[in-house]
Amino acid sequence: MIKICQGRDGNGAKRIVFSLPADEPPGRVSVVGSFNDWTPGQHDLQPRTTGRRSATVEVAAGVTVRFRYLGEDGHWFDDPDDPGALDRVNGTPG
Repeated sequence: MIKICQGRDGNGAKRIVFSLPADEPPGRVSVVGSFNDWTPGQHDLQPRTTGRRSATVEVAAGVTVRFRYLGEDGHWFDDPDDPGALDRVNGTPG
């Protein structure tokens, strides 16, 4: 699940919250993408009291975001709950 909020800079930045169930897939998961130069481990999803795990990134206004999740077994995957996530993040029709 992806949640998009107004950024903190007041200049149109976006805060993007990436969220997955706490146990699916099992093990450590990172969100990897254009916002962190595709570097695994910079944005690991952390457990929350809601039964989910999440990571938050902030991107400048007008920046196109690309991302995937990376499981600890080296398995790359897209957001299973939100196939139109990239369209919503980038403000394009889905």
